[in-house]
Amino acid sequence: MKFSAQYYIENLNLIAHKEGGYYASTFTGEEQVETAQGARPGYTSIYFLLRSQDISHLHRLKSDELWYYHAGSPLTVHIIYEDGTYEAKKLGLNIENGEAPQIVVPKNAIFGSSVDEAHTFSLVGCMVSPGFDYADFELFTQEELIAQYPQHEAVIRKMAYEILD
Repeated sequence: MKFSAQYYIENLNLIAHKEGGYYASTFTGEEQVETAQGARPGYTSIYFLLRSQDISHLHRLKSDELWYYHAGSPLTVHIIYEDGTYEAKKLGLNIENGEAPQIVVPKNAIFGSSVDEAHTFSLVGCMVSPGFDYADFELFTQEELIAQYPQHEAVIRKMAYEILD
């Protein structure tokens, strides 16, 4: 049986995320760990849904983030690493086509995601360790990122906000 994006949004109680797409918090580790930013849960986990007409805009976390494919079309995770290199990783189940059922985005990398197939969506899970905190979340404008990574202007123009509200 095939389900729609709206089915998952309603039945998993997903809400709009400020980076783009929809999410719902699912788990938070009970144990706290000390980080440079203060105490954080050992991990946090969410469902994340992105429709093909949406973009998960480029942002950065101070923790590693593991992504797990659940349903729908493959998801492309666009990553600019700390050393300035760029990589597009495909999250999905068609391993022969270069997709992987899970990937990691290392802490301090700048990343966002997109669904390449029109009129579809991707439902994934994301686990952040140490746990997610909005204090550790940075969104960027196109201008900011192009100044730092001019070699990636095309992907930055596609994946970053022009201005932040």
